[in-house]
Amino acid sequence: MGAMPVEYANDHDRQLAGRYESRESDWRNGAVVYQLIVDRFAPSARLAAKAGLYPEPKRLRSWEETPTRGVYLAEHEVWSHELDFWGGDIDSLRRHLDYIADLGTDVVYLCPIHLAWTNHGYDALDYQQVRPEYGSRDDVKALASDLHDRGLRLVLDGVFNHMGRQSPAFRAAAADPAAATRRWFDFNDDYPGGARAWAKAVNLPELVIEEPAVREHLWEKSDSVVRSWLRDGVDGWRLDVAFEIGTAHLAELTAAAHDEKPGSLVLGEVCNYPAEWFPALDAVLAFTLREIILMTANHDITPSHAQRMLQRLYADADFEHLLKCWIYLDNHDVARVTETVPDAAARRLATILQFTLPGAVNLYYGSELGQTGGSDPANRAPLRWDLVNDDNPTLGLHRQLIELRRDCRALRVGDLRWLETDRLLGFERHTDRAADIVVVLVNPSSEPVLETVLLPDSKLMDIAGMDDLLTGRHHRNYHGMITIDLAPQQVVILAPRTTPHHGYTPYKRVH
Repeated sequence: MGAMPVEYANDHDRQLAGRYESRESDWRNGAVVYQLIVDRFAPSARLAAKAGLYPEPKRLRSWEETPTRGVYLAEHEVWSHELDFWGGDIDSLRRHLDYIADLGTDVVYLCPIHLAWTNHGYDALDYQQVRPEYGSRDDVKALASDLHDRGLRLVLDGVFNHMGRQSPAFRAAAADPAAATRRWFDFNDDYPGGARAWAKAVNLPELVIEEPAVREHLWEKSDSVVRSWLRDGVDGWRLDVAFEIGTAHLAELTAAAHDEKPGSLVLGEVCNYPAEWFPALDAVLAFTLREIILMTANHDITPSHAQRMLQRLYADADFEHLLKCWIYLDNHDVARVTETVPDAAARRLATILQFTLPGAVNLYYGSELGQTGGSDPANRAPLRWDLVNDDNPTLGLHRQLIELRRDCRALRVGDLRWLETDRLLGFERHTDRAADIVVVLVNPSSEPVLETVLLPDSKLMDIAGMDDLLTGRHHRNYHGMITIDLAPQQVVILAPRTTPHHGYTPYKRVH
């Protein structure tokens, strides 16, 4: 049922006029982001022509091989598994974009694609070049164009806290105290390897962000890294180790990105509590939220404890920015969710929370298929294309939840209202329209729970009832309450039945 005429709106609704339309017009709010490693997403059709791009000690593996931990190569100051490749490239990614688009995702986020030596790319050699194993800068432009034609956006990984030890900038600086890039790095014989490095990893010398030339190169100048890639069609940046760059410099970078491309995204990898990182950043990777979700699913905290922590988190941080934050369960840095939440029912519960709490969904390639993998490098295995079939229940769940987000305005851009519960975790997502209301009730325990829950929403009408969007089961709400019986680890996503039934609806005069 569409929005009712404005004369039925109350004063409360009039104050909300335009809020949700404005949020919907911003692609960053409530998006579904598909994260992938180009080398591991789809096998290349050009492997024979590319064989020379993987010289020793690099190794080109077959697609069916699983990454395993190697040995430390002291002469190269990296681990051998950091030099294993599977051969995916931007061309093979472009050939498989229909899979990503058909999932219903909104954004593609690529782990580092710039010129680097290791397979993970966090040891940049040159930010302005694309590593040849993947293709060229023109290939990235073509990828951006392909995505935009499908209504999707492209986000790159900006590794600006440190570079690679083999980068020309570092080598020149290490060899000559008078080099133009000498002040880019902090040289001191007391440091392992002679220069300050991220997490004491000698291969990752840190950049001195306080040096003006570094900031000019990264984001200030017209031909800087941040600005030039945005002009080439990229829509945003995910900033690696953003918490170490600091809010002052992040604010400068974000302002430069917005100046170059209004509405672009600057999201930081910030493992800290998120409250005070805005507006220096548009959004952060939701580390704290992930921990609460996983602990809830694994029975490590009670539902009431989880709800109190969630309530505090969403109250402390700016909600408009939280809508842009990426909620993730796994990624390239942690074990896949199949390992961190071993129980299938608990994993389903965690996934539903990921898709219903305010924020954007960060979906790591293969996790929509139930792909397994422990800590690095096992979590970076090639995509299991053999799991892409209609009989895969994990893929079915993700398809269902992505479709729900497309259909449910409140799940993308709605406000948040916590529900008064005892043994359940409960919240409501809502806008200014009754038809958009979504109530989420979760029983993460190992025992069934029968509970009466207050539904403090004045637009919820009696008689019509509510439907579970996951199963279609009908539930009766009454007098601002609902009594719900949930089996262990069961979740319901309830929406009011606002369409006429046999010609009647109590919502006929409710906006």
